[in-house]
Amino acid sequence: MDLLRESHYTVIPLDAFVAWRLGKGHPPAPRSVVVTFDDGHISVYREAQSIVIRNRLPVSLFIYPSCISHASYAMTWEQLSELTATSFFTVESHTFWHPNFKQESTKLDAAAYSAFVDMQLRHSKATLESRIKRPVNLLAWPFGIYDSYLMNRAVAAGYEAAFSSECRAATRLDPVMALPRCLVLNEYTGDRFLRFLDSAIRTAEH
Repeated sequence: MDLLRESHYTVIPLDAFVAWRLGKGHPPAPRSVVVTFDDGHISVYREAQSIVIRNRLPVSLFIYPSCISHASYAMTWEQLSELTATSFFTVESHTFWHPNFKQESTKLDAAAYSAFVDMQLRHSKATLESRIKRPVNLLAWPFGIYDSYLMNRAVAAGYEAAFSSECRAATRLDPVMALPRCLVLNEYTGDRFLRFLDSAIRTAEH
């Protein structure tokens, strides 16, 4: 976060970026970035929370609700509610239990796969909305896996935009149901992190 600030990047809310992409908002300023965390790990509560609040950063959490209050690595619903109460964290969907859709499509017949996809998309959205008491309109594809069928089902389930794991800066040319994001690895620190950002920008430009 210090490197972003020192390098004159601006962290903007995810919903502000999506509004622009949907033609409802102003274009982001140059060197704008969005910060997201996936899954719902307890480290977001224990470690990231203080950094986010101290720097007053807008952050979006893509949550798969089946792990919340169940898995040892995950937050509880109470902890997740505590984060969203700060106004710096918003919650969006990462399906219900983070499936590999490519694998599931080979194991299930067409009807069963359709029902499975709809459950993952709709049950996640409904559960999160019930728990956090606000609309959930955005989706991150598990493992970055998507295709035209999945994108159409996501639209039918009420999602406005969805995110892949293709690492490049997002542009107006990217499909709204497969907007790119970059996975930041632990070793991306210091100058390597800044080179990583510059590479993502250059990839989008070409």
